[in-house]
Amino acid sequence: MTGASAIMVERPTTPPADPCVMVIFGAGGDLTRRLVVPALYNMERAGTLPKNFALIGVDLAEGTGQSWADGLHKALEGFAHARSAEFDPARIDETAWKTLARTMSYVRGDFTKPELYKDIAAALEQAAANYGTKSNVIFYLAVADRFFGSVVEHLGKAGLTDSDGQGWRRVVVEKPFGHDLASAKTLNAQILTVLKEAQIFRIDHFLGKETVQNILTFRFANGFFEPAWNRDRIDHVQITAAETVGVEDRAGFYEATGALRDMVPNHLFSLLAMVAMEPPAGFDPESVRNRKAELFAAIPALAARDAVRDQYGAGKVAGKAQCAYRDEPGVATGSDTETYVALKVAIDNWRWSGVPFYLRTGKHLTARRTEIAIRFKDAPFTAFQNTKVDAMPANWLLLRIAPSEGISLEFEVKRPGPEVDLASVGMKFDYNDWFTESAATGYETLLYDVMTGDQSLFMRADMVDQAWRVVQPVQAAWALEKPAFGNYASGSAGPKAADRLIGKDGGRQWRPLQPAKSRKER
Repeated sequence: MTGASAIMVERPTTPPADPCVMVIFGAGGDLTRRLVVPALYNMERAGTLPKNFALIGVDLAEGTGQSWADGLHKALEGFAHARSAEFDPARIDETAWKTLARTMSYVRGDFTKPELYKDIAAALEQAAANYGTKSNVIFYLAVADRFFGSVVEHLGKAGLTDSDGQGWRRVVVEKPFGHDLASAKTLNAQILTVLKEAQIFRIDHFLGKETVQNILTFRFANGFFEPAWNRDRIDHVQITAAETVGVEDRAGFYEATGALRDMVPNHLFSLLAMVAMEPPAGFDPESVRNRKAELFAAIPALAARDAVRDQYGAGKVAGKAQCAYRDEPGVATGSDTETYVALKVAIDNWRWSGVPFYLRTGKHLTARRTEIAIRFKDAPFTAFQNTKVDAMPANWLLLRIAPSEGISLEFEVKRPGPEVDLASVGMKFDYNDWFTESAATGYETLLYDVMTGDQSLFMRADMVDQAWRVVQPVQAAWALEKPAFGNYASGSAGPKAADRLIGKDGGRQWRPLQPAKSRKER
């Protein structure tokens, strides 16, 4: 902690997960290469990967287990060379990698053809014989969302989702889970004809981050915050997921998705649920998910007037010139896809009635930042009228998720000297000051939970439907209009319309993406 000698606390030893084999559909894709397999590698290094484990890659391209492993190793080398936070130290632990790589095999085939699933069944039998994985199987769908339903149906027809009484079968589904309310309902219905809800793990890597998981602990293990965690003491809440990157090489995905579908019903609503849900009766998965579902049900559907969208134009990010979104490779000329969204969300329940939640997310912004900022109401009476203080600065509680993980509290103190003059100061907790650092992509905890069957951090069907219900009116309104994009400059804090959205409620302002120069980063 700032201002004190922090004691480094070793992370507790976590036992290895249950024996299993993981089948990754989309073995050659970016998600597998950049996040899923690196997470498995980190788990092997940490000792949380099962002792009896096998990994099967499935894709349309030609390949073998060896060639697949070689390509993944090359990708890891690139990440390690860049010294990213996901990989530490800078060189690969070859012992850990070889332990993982020796379990890898590869099945080539078309996801839509039943013949592929016969080959997968044979590969599963071989893995069980070679590595003692029993009949525990995870099917990870790291594929385009249009394949989710058909892959699950083929797995069901091949009998691969049925437990033999000696093990379990689970399916991990990536976002986006549907692209609107109707498609989400259809996809849920399609998958639930084959699988039980207990077998479905709708994954959101945001919830694998330490600070996000710590929100519930922070709220419910510290009694001095609970009395102030409501409409009586909180003025409003801001949830920000700002990125400095643009669309990069994902134009094909992003053109059909946009910022709203990509970030709001999943990532931002997941953060909203963690900060606003009621205390669960217990911390078993269903008690936690029930509270989240209740929270989503209490959110009224958004009105178009409470939503802002825009698209980045040309500019500079971190001093480097960037082109406009419409000039990115693969983006349609005159594209109407939004790269920025800001929303005002209400919660109609006893705790939060009258407290607005402002959400914003965008690409090519001033700084990379994911945080939850809770602004407390002003003191009911100030005794400082005869001082230099014209207006009492706000008190803020910041739950920082990225790029640094921690918690900050901003409050007022008296400056040293004979006069009563107030100054804003901050107390800051950083995870890395107190706990030994651990390399992570955000998927390690989630994959471990899949292997152990803990669904606490995964969306349930009713939660998915409620999230899409909330944003559906905005989607419908936007579909009927030609957006008058102002094209906020790359490297800026976003469009002026977002400032007007929050400013019309009593002159509120977004927290700056870059702190004032006179203040240290909090």
